Amino acid sequence: MADLSFPLLTCAAALPAVGAVATAALPAARRTAAKWVALLFSVATFALALVIAFRFDPGAKGPFQLTESHAWIADFGVRYELGVDGIAVALIALTALLIPFVILAGWHDADPLEEARPNRRWRPTQGFFALILAVEAMVILSFEATDVFLFYLFFEAMLIPMYFLIGGFGDGASGADEGEAAARRASAAVKFLLYNLAGGLIMLAAVIGLYAVTADQLGTGTFSLQQIVEARASGHLTLGTGTERLLFLGFFFAFAVKAPLWPLHTWLPGAMGEATSPVAVLITAVVDKVGTFAMLRFCLQLFPEASSWATPAILVLALISILYGALLAVAQRDIKRLIAYASISHFGFIILGIFAMTSQGQGGATLYMVNHGISTAALMLVAGFLISRRGSRLIADYGGVQKAAPLLAGTFLIGGLATLSLPGLAPFVSEFLVLVGTFSRYPVIGVIATAGIVLAALYVLVLYQRTMTGPPKDEVRALPDLRVRELVVVGPLIALLLFLGVYPKPLTDLVNPAVDHTLSVVDKQDPKPEVRVDAVPGHQRAGHPAHHHDAEAAK
Repeated sequence: MADLSFPLLTCAAALPAVGAVATAALPAARRTAAKWVALLFSVATFALALVIAFRFDPGAKGPFQLTESHAWIADFGVRYELGVDGIAVALIALTALLIPFVILAGWHDADPLEEARPNRRWRPTQGFFALILAVEAMVILSFEATDVFLFYLFFEAMLIPMYFLIGGFGDGASGADEGEAAARRASAAVKFLLYNLAGGLIMLAAVIGLYAVTADQLGTGTFSLQQIVEARASGHLTLGTGTERLLFLGFFFAFAVKAPLWPLHTWLPGAMGEATSPVAVLITAVVDKVGTFAMLRFCLQLFPEASSWATPAILVLALISILYGALLAVAQRDIKRLIAYASISHFGFIILGIFAMTSQGQGGATLYMVNHGISTAALMLVAGFLISRRGSRLIADYGGVQKAAPLLAGTFLIGGLATLSLPGLAPFVSEFLVLVGTFSRYPVIGVIATAGIVLAALYVLVLYQRTMTGPPKDEVRALPDLRVRELVVVGPLIALLLFLGVYPKPLTDLVNPAVDHTLSVVDKQDPKPEVRVDAVPGHQRAGHPAHHHDAEAAK
């Protein structure tokens, strides 16, 4: 039933959308004004996200709160339906938190294009920040949508502004001339678009198939997630085994591309490497989270039997992602590509936790989405500040940075330690819960996945040792330390990593009820530990006469 209060969820998505239009409409000469308008709209969106978080009651009954439902395309059963659970609230807050920092970090990223092309009709500054706000609006709507078609619409629409952000703006540190650098950016953007469009087209076929099944069995086709889940639970809607598995694969393929999961990951290193560092944060810390979130909300709840059927194969793919991403991160010579491969490994952990089908695993996976977003944003943005000073992404071009810029080196170290899930920093709790939840049901996979922790320590510490320690190279002796704007970007992220590392309770209280609801829909319970009789103190081994005597006495 729709909540008749103020439409907070619509406003949370509309605010950055309005900001995007306002920023893009500013005259070419108002570059600084465009930056401030974008920043103010992003801060206002974060304030509204906090209101949503405070209005949300984790103990309330029902899967969704702050709901909105309005007829949209009635002839095809499409409704404008929004609602949030604890997982969506956490990810909306993460998105709204990171966008102001992305804007501040990219404050001067469009300036070189302004200087190189003094065409009054070409407004790269306005375009850059408007595109960022447009992505924010679409991501927030994706987290809020409870109508499958509405979700699909924005799941695909966010590809358009991301394509222009990747292909149109680069960091200028590739070591190639401008023509070659532009060609690389264009190639990375096209690859990003084609992979995600292919996944989206397969999902579209599955969305249409789901509608056809509901129309056939319910009399009226519907895309409403809650209505479909309730119809399945009551027995009014049944999917044949083959049909459900095909529909599940259609949805999962699209989400696995977005996440990204091995072997559908190959677009990510190029996109993150060629984009500016703030846009790289937008890709991996914000946009990619829509894929893992959708696995929890749509794959598991719409297709519970097929999810259980596919779990063994998905766990193997997640395990390969963990190890493959970490191994390739160890071998990287490019700082940004190293962080990209590390993210592939981290997404493997998230998907592992989701399909472990335990409360610890799924709770840890949700926390991992939030904590990975914060830690990767901190590390990538500091790396971007470093790259912009030296003009190179190659690890070999650095050395001794901590002597020239101790604040930069210190924040880089904390971001790196968070990436390797050091105890006391936020990602540790997430990774620990994922591994515990996986081990309780799939002990062999849980044990092998711990190798990812060792490899993470290797690639992070080697990266820090090669770039920050030792005698400073001539090119880095005069590197300036972090400026005030850069400290404003990094400082709050570091503080959050420390706070959530020692006190994750606010997040766990928020997401645990939603995790319990998802497990109940999939009809999974946490495995109970098996206790052998002969392991209990005071009992004899089975088959011993004393055991027989005790059993008779118990009768």
